[in-house]
Amino acid sequence: MRRFLISMFSAVILCVFAFGQTAAPAAAGLPTEETVMSFLQQTHGWNKDLTYKVSSIRPSAVPGLAEVVVIYATADGQQLGRLFVSSDGAHALIGDVIPFGAKPFEHDRVLLEKGMNGPARGPKDSPVTIVEFGDLQCPACKAAQPAIEGLVASEPNARFVFQNFPLEMHNWAAKGAAYADCVGRASHEAFFKFVARAYETQQDITAENADEKLTALAAEVGLKGPEIAACSTTPVTRAHLDASIALGKSVQVTGTPTLFVNGRTIGNVAQVPAEVLKSLVDFAAKQK
Repeated sequence: MRRFLISMFSAVILCVFAFGQTAAPAAAGLPTEETVMSFLQQTHGWNKDLTYKVSSIRPSAVPGLAEVVVIYATADGQQLGRLFVSSDGAHALIGDVIPFGAKPFEHDRVLLEKGMNGPARGPKDSPVTIVEFGDLQCPACKAAQPAIEGLVASEPNARFVFQNFPLEMHNWAAKGAAYADCVGRASHEAFFKFVARAYETQQDITAENADEKLTALAAEVGLKGPEIAACSTTPVTRAHLDASIALGKSVQVTGTPTLFVNGRTIGNVAQVPAEVLKSLVDFAAKQK
């Protein structure tokens, strides 16, 4: 089933960015949710094991095309699909709109450089900046963590920045991001230990015990747990998280983990060979 969906729609993402939204009524020139659902039913209605939900309908980055984001679900999990619908409503393209030009990644590199506010490690003047958008409750983030840590260890001269991007589909992710933000502002070194421990104990954390567990993790990494817990509910923390989420949206993050190497997007990180990740970083350093 998964192979079938991959062949039909692009971007396999294990932790999908939906932010709990249902599609708003379409503006002029955009397809309506009713039309999209009718299309999906006509296309996939034969498959009783597949369900689908329209997440958003909005103008795309390409003039004349509407971007329709759909969340598909089977017993194996969820994945994201995109349709780009022509202005006449008669045709659609499947896949991703990618940046093009002499310097295709420069736009996102600049946005990230100006907007990133997360904990970092590595030289500030590095020619390469690796940015991860992650969610502490996301199983795909946990699975990708060894690959990301391996990449950071193999590239000591690169700068690595973590941006919180909690998904509303996860019931304690926002709270985890708030705790992580407070830990990061207290100590970048403690932050990366906190993230590692959060992934290690991910299955033990629930919406009901998240405060207790996250407070204990903050204490484990050398901070005062109750102070971090208090910090997690402040307006300052909320503003930091809102800025991080807005930054992710501005560079088209649609799931976690998403990695950027000097603005180049890398998704499905756990499936990318270590030598390929290293080659991308080395190549970016030479371009700089």
